[in-house]
Amino acid sequence: MRFQEETLDRAQNPYDALAYPGQAYRNTHPDNLAAMAILHGLSPALVARCRVLEVACGDGANLIPMAYAAPASEFVGFDLAALPIKRGQKRVRELGLKNIRLFQGDLLEVGAELGSFDYIIAHGFYAWVPALVRDRLLALLSELLTPDGIAFVSYNALPGSYLRTMARDLMRFGAYAIDSQRERVAQGLNFLRFVAENREEGDLFRTILDAQLKRLEKRDPAATSHDELSGEYLPVYFSDFVADARQHGLQYLSEAELPPPPDPCYRAEIQPALDNASGGDDLRKEQLLDFLRMRPYRETLLCKSDCVLQRGFPAEHFQRLLFASQTAATPAESPGATVFTLPGGIKMESNHPGVTAMLRKLGAAWPRALGFEELEPVLKEAGFSLNAEFAGFLLRLVVAKMIELHAWPAPVAPAVTERPRASASCRSDARANRNATSLLHRTVSMDDARMRSLLLLLDGTRNRNELLRAMKAEFPDTPAVELETGLEPGLRFLHKAGMLEA
Repeated sequence: MRFQEETLDRAQNPYDALAYPGQAYRNTHPDNLAAMAILHGLSPALVARCRVLEVACGDGANLIPMAYAAPASEFVGFDLAALPIKRGQKRVRELGLKNIRLFQGDLLEVGAELGSFDYIIAHGFYAWVPALVRDRLLALLSELLTPDGIAFVSYNALPGSYLRTMARDLMRFGAYAIDSQRERVAQGLNFLRFVAENREEGDLFRTILDAQLKRLEKRDPAATSHDELSGEYLPVYFSDFVADARQHGLQYLSEAELPPPPDPCYRAEIQPALDNASGGDDLRKEQLLDFLRMRPYRETLLCKSDCVLQRGFPAEHFQRLLFASQTAATPAESPGATVFTLPGGIKMESNHPGVTAMLRKLGAAWPRALGFEELEPVLKEAGFSLNAEFAGFLLRLVVAKMIELHAWPAPVAPAVTERPRASASCRSDARANRNATSLLHRTVSMDDARMRSLLLLLDGTRNRNELLRAMKAEFPDTPAVELETGLEPGLRFLHKAGMLEA
């Protein structure tokens, strides 16, 4: 299907004309890439001293917080659009960072002059560029990755992305004659809504379109403009992506995250059928699982083809990692059991002494990540060691999101100090946006005016009394007792969010 687009101005890069909303993506952080590599038996570069490249980095919203938190590492990012790069360069200068370089560049033209990199990130564009650019990306990864390097490539996957294609086609048809990018989004959504509402209730086509509308209505219109209304959209099957990577001397390591608990890969009753259909080929089996998942999106990690991978996750691999958990412990109704609750409300009950002791220790230490040497005493006291059986417990806890794996200790404060200091990067974010990227590389909402003001005051020069005086001056209409009682919880929130630096 082809749509007229002659009314649009092609002289200007569309990402200059309408900025794509930049943000941090935790799964792209070298800490996460290194942790997944270690879990699979590799020896990636230390996150504290590494080189990182981000292709199509936009305004550097993902890369700049990394550079701030890891000052001894080097970060490079480039993008085809000029204005986002200029915004990013301005922020780099304001923060005084010397370990990051952002420049305007074309993926088809850059190469060996950039040097080699331990980690390369290519997030959010693989499915939105022509085949020539895709091929060049994979070639660049092969050329620039160090022998133990890890690449992150996200892409819209089939078969799930067929549903998105359907909604895209409707939106582009309904908005093809409109010049303004924002007006095109509104008109495209209106047309999609019109088609959905004129289908019968319970109709399969309407159900699909309603789900797409629900997703799109939550998105920033600028993102929808670049994604849903762009001319290029080429989602791929996992098996095809891996085959293309193999042509460039790269192999599949894993996804950036382990599959969640409901994933069909954990269903024992379907394993014989999957094994039979895949013929013992793990990658073919992964593609078969994508049909069961109707998977629309992947965040795939690649490494050099000669790297030797171990997919069994033995206990010694866990010993090389750091562990963190946001869980809060409360007594369970069952005797001897404890309920562990994550901030989002997910709960787990356990009466296993080793698991209970470990989660209590990690929950008390958050936002810090602890090494095995710090966990070993509490495990021994509970009568356990990190053997193959306990490694199995750990893996299940990681899959359930009760525990996070890390390869690098983020420079977060272990506690709220007398004169707390939020990172300059967080404060810079909060001055310009409604969100801030923490030292844990997570996006934290700063919609609350008082919380935002408190964050901006935390430059390390003020104690509690001075902070309170400044808050009273800024919010004269707020009862003093309300500000007083809210100060300590506010500081604890910012600390737990990973925004206070050591």
